[in-house]
Amino acid sequence: MEVANTAPASRLERQDGATIAYHRSAGKSPGLIFLGGFRSDMTGTKATALEDYARQRGRAFLRFDYFGHGESSGDFEAGTIGRWAEDAVAVLDALSEGPQVLVGSSMGGWLMLLAALARRDRVAALVGIAAAPDFTQDLMWDRFTPEVRETLRRDGVYREPSDYGEPLAITRRLIEEGREHLLLRGPLGLGCPVRLLHGMADPDVPWELSPQLAQRLESEDVEIHLVKDGDHRLSTPDNLALLADVLDRLFAQLEGA
Repeated sequence: MEVANTAPASRLERQDGATIAYHRSAGKSPGLIFLGGFRSDMTGTKATALEDYARQRGRAFLRFDYFGHGESSGDFEAGTIGRWAEDAVAVLDALSEGPQVLVGSSMGGWLMLLAALARRDRVAALVGIAAAPDFTQDLMWDRFTPEVRETLRRDGVYREPSDYGEPLAITRRLIEEGREHLLLRGPLGLGCPVRLLHGMADPDVPWELSPQLAQRLESEDVEIHLVKDGDHRLSTPDNLALLADVLDRLFAQLEGA
């Protein structure tokens, strides 16, 4: 396997002066854009594995950090679903050309859907990895104890213990603003091909969410790939091989091969 790009990140300046850090490699179209998860960054296993995948196949690729994530500017606790979705659209507009396949992991699965709704003419297909649309409501607020909800109302932030490192800062603004972007309450008007990968041993985002999303999508070209022993990350060599196979078949379909 080739080594992922280790050059310094480039930067895209937003209108408010914030900067989005990104790595981009040239190649054929349709291109591939990776959207990471909540508090993750573009140096993760899936992001760099996808960069290798794209390079080996001569395909354009882009990975980036949202506002307040990784190498991008901003305070993570000031971020919201709307802000991060705007980052994704800004990257799509400014840093890519032609049709794109968006690959969204966890929260990135929600953001890829929002970006696709905003730029239907640019998005050729979507691939969700443990996609988590509406998670701020369904997987956070609705499951919080009364004590946690009171902490959020009183302090504006709750710091949840995390298996992945330091406590996870969840803000009242994140929850409240997230309600403006909920997608699973009705039909989801996207007609492009969609592929959903989900681990059935995922402790963070229940695998049942992927069939729920599939039912909401208007597209008739939707596949769900369940990995019985798969966790939330789906980043083992076997998981990444499955992702590569799904992408190979998807690109062949898009290119009429």
